[in-house]
Amino acid sequence: MSSITFPLRVVRSSLRFTRPPTTYRKLATMATAHTIQITPDNAGLWNIHQSESAAKKATELLQEDLEKHHVFFNHDGYHNHISHHILSLYGTGASADVMKKGYAENVSYQRLMLKTHEKVIEDLKDWETAKKRVGKEQYYPDFLAFFQREIDRLGWENVLYEYMFKGDERSEDMLTRMLAGFLHPLIQLMYGVEWKQPAIVAMALAQAAVHQDNLKSFLLTAEEASKSSSTPMPSIASLLEEVRSNETLATAAKSKDGNKIRDGVFTRAWDENIAITSRVKVKPEELDEKTAEMYHTAIYEGASAAFQPGKQPKFDFFLMHHINICPVFIAINNQDWIPIESKVRLLEWKIRMDLVEYAARVCPPLSLDNISSYFPKDKNLGPANEQLPRVYALNDDGHVIKLVRAVGLGQTVSEKYEDKDWIKIKGDSWTKVSHLVIDSVESGGPRWVRGAGDPSAWEDVPDRPEADDKRRLG
Repeated sequence: MSSITFPLRVVRSSLRFTRPPTTYRKLATMATAHTIQITPDNAGLWNIHQSESAAKKATELLQEDLEKHHVFFNHDGYHNHISHHILSLYGTGASADVMKKGYAENVSYQRLMLKTHEKVIEDLKDWETAKKRVGKEQYYPDFLAFFQREIDRLGWENVLYEYMFKGDERSEDMLTRMLAGFLHPLIQLMYGVEWKQPAIVAMALAQAAVHQDNLKSFLLTAEEASKSSSTPMPSIASLLEEVRSNETLATAAKSKDGNKIRDGVFTRAWDENIAITSRVKVKPEELDEKTAEMYHTAIYEGASAAFQPGKQPKFDFFLMHHINICPVFIAINNQDWIPIESKVRLLEWKIRMDLVEYAARVCPPLSLDNISSYFPKDKNLGPANEQLPRVYALNDDGHVIKLVRAVGLGQTVSEKYEDKDWIKIKGDSWTKVSHLVIDSVESGGPRWVRGAGDPSAWEDVPDRPEADDKRRLG
């Protein structure tokens, strides 16, 4: 491992989430819409300094992924995570060899990039024509080439404004697609914005363009309904509890549903869902705190849901994505060219999606007790960064290291507000959550559960040894 030589407390206390210094921006300008360029000083929000060899290897692997691979690795819409994986490894201090290993473990099953079509790329300039091709994965290479050219012409910041925040029909459509596919286009965008990589921004926009817009009706309906309420927004944790206490909403998702959100929550509990999610309303002056609350509550929810009586802890696969995406809101809030109204709106959409996803995963109980009483496998509760070699040794597709990184950043974001009522996790409990992530993926059986509130989802998870239960219960 290359270069985290300080305890996590030092890493976290150095994270200020302010506008990057000039040197950072100058280093990042070597990147273009067609060329990845990662530098030792450009390691993301953990603010570590990487090695030249690691930076070179990250650049090489990311460039190869950009040029050779499709956004989906199969025809069922499963996402290529290579760029997330490599940058999460790099941003936590992994060596060139660790990144090479991670790439090698995941490159074999990727689909090769399809050919571009010059006429299609030209046609995408006109939104009326482009509308006929959105949501169709065969046009990913054409959308990628189109957005690369747009970035060449306008710069990546202006392109994001035009296609996400402008407020016209085209940007509204693209913005709703950014949250599709279990947030994956927005996750892709996170790495482009955080690392100032125009090519990865282009990949994110192209990825959004080939996703469906199944969330549009919900997002816009809940948003419109929220405008008629003058009641202050409750805490996010209390809204989650309201979802769980609403029987229609809490039982809407069924194991037979192909898509638990579309076929379950939206089909069987539309009105109940809108009634609760429309209570999400963030004031511009609350942006920083509500971002922290969203981030903190996502971790609290995910860690709470990792416990099932008698079973080894496992994070829910879908709730995990709602943690992994959180750093993008820090990165976006740092961009002074994005209107604050757009930042607030995107945050509200994320919180509403957190509530929907909780219902779709059958509302697992939320409690700090299991977290605070958890005994990690490693009895030495040292800083979480000391556990990184365990993560690097895994055969990981990127989900684990993203979760480890996101939890570490979430602790930093939360510390500023430790006196707030919505804070659940404090002190040593943060270390326990970090260990819980790693322990859960090392314990055998499925790496994740899918639908943590459904007991049947835990059937293949190994039983927790009785000694662990006795120790936890004292």
